[in-house]
Formats: sequence, C-alpha cells, structure tokens
Amino acid sequence: MKIQSKAVHVGDRKRTPPEHVPVTTPIYTAASYFYDRSSRLDRIFGHEEHGYAYARYDNPTNVALEEVVTSMENGYGALACASGMAALQIALNAALMDRRRSVLAATAIYGATIKLLMNVLEPMGIAIHWVDICDLDAVRESIETVKPGCVLMESISNPVLRVGQIDRVAELCRAGGAALMVDSTFATPLVVRPLELGANYVIHSLTKYLNGHGDVLGGIAVTDEANFEPMKQLGRVCGPLLGPFEAYLTMRGIKTFPVRMERQCANACRVASWLASHPKVERVFFPADPAHPDADTIRRLFTPDLYGAMVSFEIRDARAPEVFAFLDALEMVVPATSLGDVHTMALYPNSSTHRDVSPAQRARLGIRENLVRLSVGIEAPEDITADLDQALRR
Repeated sequence: MKIQSKAVHVGDRKRTPPEHVPVTTPIYTAASYFYDRSSRLDRIFGHEEHGYAYARYDNPTNVALEEVVTSMENGYGALACASGMAALQIALNAALMDRRRSVLAATAIYGATIKLLMNVLEPMGIAIHWVDICDLDAVRESIETVKPGCVLMESISNPVLRVGQIDRVAELCRAGGAALMVDSTFATPLVVRPLELGANYVIHSLTKYLNGHGDVLGGIAVTDEANFEPMKQLGRVCGPLLGPFEAYLTMRGIKTFPVRMERQCANACRVASWLASHPKVERVFFPADPAHPDADTIRRLFTPDLYGAMVSFEIRDARAPEVFAFLDALEMVVPATSLGDVHTMALYPNSSTHRDVSPAQRARLGIRENLVRLSVGIEAPEDITADLDQALRR
C-alpha cells in the first residue's frame, strides 16, 4: 500500500474478539489484563506469546498507533511516548545501551534537544560533540575522531531549514559503528523516510503534523529490527508511554495526515514565494528555493514537489520589539508555540525554541534577531498572505 492508504487502514480492525470487529481502534483504558489460564499470562509476560499484561508495557490503542506510524516509515517497530522529547530521550538511551556513550549531534537542531544533550545526558557521563551535519567531510572526520555511539540530526533543521545528506551520513555511521537517529518532525514520512535511507531511528513529535489538530502532546520513536527490542525493553521499565486517549486522537488525525500535509506543502510554496517578493522581508528560508544551500540533497532525497510546510523569514531592519509588534498584529495566523496544526502559526525562535541558546551560538546557527518561523496551515493561501501583509506593513 502507498502511504496515503496506510494512514487510513493500518492498525485498525483487529479480530479480537472474533465475534465483532470495530471499524476503528477503541480507547482501551485498562491498567491490567487477565486470561482464562495463568499459564497463558505467564507466556505473555515471557514474550512467548503476543498479548497484554500491564499498561506500562503496552496498550492495544497505543500498539495500533505504533503500527500505523511504523508502516508509514517502513520500519520494524515503534514506541509511542508522552512527548516528542520523551521519545527522543528513550531512543538515545536505547541506542547507547551497547554502544560507546558518546553522541555526535548536528549543530543546527531544536533548542530543547540541545538542552537534553547538554543538561541531562552530558551530566550522566555521555560525551556530547557537535558537527555541521551538512558538511560531509566534517561529519566523516568527527566520526573517525570522536567515535560516537550515536549520530543525531534533523531531516529539516529547526528553524533555518537545512537538510543533511541522510543516506551519506548513514553510510559513515555504519562504517564507524554508530547508530543514526533522525528527528523527522518537520519532514514527516510523506516527504522523506530516513529508515529507507539507512537511519536506525526516526523520531516524530506526534503533537505536530501526524496528529495535526493541536489537541495532543505525544512523540514516537520508530526503529529497525536490530534496535527495536532494546528500546522496547527500556520503555517497559521506564514507562514513558502515551496515554490511550492521546493515542486514539493521534491515530484519528493520521487518517487525514497525507491530505493535510499535501495541502500544507502546497500552501507553503505559495507563501514562501510571496514572502520572497515582499519589501518588508529581507530573506526567506524554504527547501523549494533553487538557491537553497542544500538544493541538490533536497532534490535527491525528498518526495517530488513536497518540501515540507515550514517557512522561516527575516523581517527587514527588525529587532525583537519589531518582531513582537508583527506577531501582535496578526489577525488570523496564530502566534503560538508549536507547529503542524491545520491553522497557520508564527513563532519567534529567539524567545521560544532557542531561548536558552546563547546569542553567540544562535548567530553561528544563522538564527538572527529578526527571524520568524512560520508553520503553514490548510487555509486559503490568499488569506494567509493577506494577514502576513497587513501585519508586516503596520
């Protein structure tokens, strides 16, 4: 099946119990399960037979969600967690269980991920190193020098939208004995599927495009066969699982995810093109731009004509007060801290996603004081640009 069909069907209509089959997966709230014979429960506890024993291990609603996301990513298995950051931390810990306790991370990455690496993992004795993931020679040299157990990157970086060569980085990781982990929240499996390119783990914030309606907090880690069981075992012990209500809502959102994402990608192309010609806009960051520094990689790796729905831009001659004034003047676009919803959202990275990153480091990453990040929704594109225009001209 193609991804559009997988999103609608995978995970649903399991014949348990056989006398009736719900057309969509129900919400299972039970904390524990019992069986007619204790010997069967014993086999389930011993993983000799599939079944459910305790909600910290897994839950039928969660498993259905994990199945559909695994299928869309063409992975082996997944773990749905209470947030994207929880999924990332569990995956990192699992990846380093039997590898060198060292992470080589892309410098251009989400601010909370930087905090997780520096403020949580590094104090626990995990060495953290940094590299420009788009500089393949630098990646090769860093892997040879620091010998990381895991390399961490984003499919489309937050917020300046750089795109590394996932397949080439994966080759270097295999040669160096490192696992490759890709946060693909911005791209989604509709645009690029990192596991098909050689990555070992792919992370999504379910809060964003996959659910898509701004009413769920969740995350998921999808992995290949070799890395699945250590991650699953760690999940059983630590209990980071997504609640069944959130799993149900996310699975419901996924059924329309491909349609929404295709519309959002198309809208983003139109909005980015319009912004590039606006007199109040100094610079636009968008993967469809022929002058994008990673244009060759984008053409090679991305699904044709899909570039994601994130657009970043710099307001000409603006500093923080002018950016705040622009955000306050928006009438339809929502100035809120998230992305991937059906409505268009605007955010100021300096005061939100990268607030705790030093000004010097933000400057090195290209996150200037006049940068705005836009998550384009499914509205009429003319209404999006009209709202941006009136806010820019005030």
